Amino acid sequence: MAGFRSLARQVRDPRCDLALRRYSLRKCLERFAPYGHRATWDHLCSRAGFGPEDRSPDPARLVAALEELEAARSVWLAYEVGFAERRRKEKHDGLRRPGSVDDWHRLTWGGFGVAWCDDPRVHPDGPLAEVLRGLISALEREPGSVCPVCDGERLVWKYDLDHEPSTGPVCTDCGILVPRPVLTPDALADARRGRLLMTA
Repeated sequence: MAGFRSLARQVRDPRCDLALRRYSLRKCLERFAPYGHRATWDHLCSRAGFGPEDRSPDPARLVAALEELEAARSVWLAYEVGFAERRRKEKHDGLRRPGSVDDWHRLTWGGFGVAWCDDPRVHPDGPLAEVLRGLISALEREPGSVCPVCDGERLVWKYDLDHEPSTGPVCTDCGILVPRPVLTPDALADARRGRLLMTA
């Protein structure tokens, strides 16, 4: 089974058939898909300027989509290295019980569904790397009451999500399943009650 870097080389290789290059980009999403496979594909296609069902997109557009994915993957891999170092230090210092961020991180290891979008057509507009930087920054500071990606105030609790956890606060502005550790208890309670969050 080919890894992400091997697949990325195929996307860039002009000697490869265009269908294989497109297929290889899709396969990259099996290794890293921050919004989930379908939503990440829709995002990359819309940002690079080709249709999700386009069977023969411009090769330059395929490479542009790959470059955006690679930039986001670099951000996430750097976060995972820092996370692993922090956990090693905590264990060395006797802190064996992981916190809520650690529980969330366990569900997103490798970067799949980091900013899960249950509806593949509703996802953040900005570059993936910027979205992940915003999410990581939120994980590293005190919890807040708004979406860490778009600062959206409209968070609603959704059930039966096609992800783990299968319930949680979803931003109605950008579509992500907001990680619970980045929200205050009051913000989580408001989302559960179905009230729209309003900042002061």
